[in-house]
This record gives sequence, structure tokens and C-alpha cells, in this order.
Amino acid sequence: MKILFQTERIICREFELNDLQSFAGYRALPDVAKYQSWSEYSYQDALSLFEKMQRVPFGEVGHWFQLAITTKMPQNLDENQLLGDLAVHFIDDNQIEIGFTFAPDFQGQGFASEAVLGLLTYLFTQLKFHRVIATTDVENVPSWLLLEIVGFRREAHFIENVFFKGAWGSEFQYAMLASEWRSLVG
Repeated sequence: MKILFQTERIICREFELNDLQSFAGYRALPDVAKYQSWSEYSYQDALSLFEKMQRVPFGEVGHWFQLAITTKMPQNLDENQLLGDLAVHFIDDNQIEIGFTFAPDFQGQGFASEAVLGLLTYLFTQLKFHRVIATTDVENVPSWLLLEIVGFRREAHFIENVFFKGAWGSEFQYAMLASEWRSLVG
């Protein structure tokens, strides 16, 4: 198991086979899938994604990778309980796109913001990226609020730019530069 970073309550690591049942379980929930590219998600979908990630080295430009977010110290949770996942897309050698998906049982408890802050620290200090972006549906208020809370700057409001699940949707794009991150963390 390769750990990328840890915070006070969580571990961010590469996915393992035993994560896939939980991963598929929360991704299959309608409330989780609402703003995602899928409508249904099965164990086979999770396994296919896992196998695809195994064929490409982490950090390869042009590829997306999912990272598991688990509990660090049990707090009425099973040790190594899968809370959610982070998505990272290596756009080029200087820019990366991120996303996040958390199981409903673990939303609203600060786990997602802790994970995103940990990821930003990792991306800017360890991997030395210049710019991180995130795109979210305008109607996904918890998602864009999280981005603003952790210090992202809204760069764009795209109006009806994506035909998504049978209707035109609008998106916000957020970004953060390494220099902005350094100013935030002091």
C-alpha cells in the first residue's frame, strides 16, 4: 500500500482491491452519482477502473487516478474505513485537475476539506505543481463551497456548456496557483 499523505484524521493512499466493494457501493447511490459522469456504478466498473490504473504509472500526463481516503484513527469507524476518494488528472507537467467524491455517511464532517487540503499540500510541496484546477456543476453547492473554503479562486462560470444526463448544465471552474497556496499557508 502506497500512502501519498496523511492528515490528522485521514490517510490518502492508492486503491487496493479490498476497497472496491465500498467504492462501488457509494458511487452507485443516486445522490452521489447526481453530478458525476455515471448514473449507475457496479463492482465491475470499480474493478475495471482499478485495473486501468494498475497499467499506468501514477502521475503519467493525460491520465486520471483515483486515490482512496481512509480513516487514520478509528472514531467509531472501522480502521481503514473508506470514506471517499480523490481524483487527480495530470494535465501536463505543471497543471493538475482534481475532484472528490465522498460517501454520504462521511459528508459534512470535514473529511473532504481535510482531504483536499492534504492533497493541495502534497501537490504543491512534494510534486511541485504550478496550478491546480477543479470544475463543478453550478448546482452542486457543497462541492463549490468546499473549494472556496479551502482557498480556491473561481475563474469561470460556464453557462449551459455541457449536455449532461439529458439537459444542458452550467459549471464553475476554480483554480489555485502554487504562489496562492504559499500565501494561504503562510
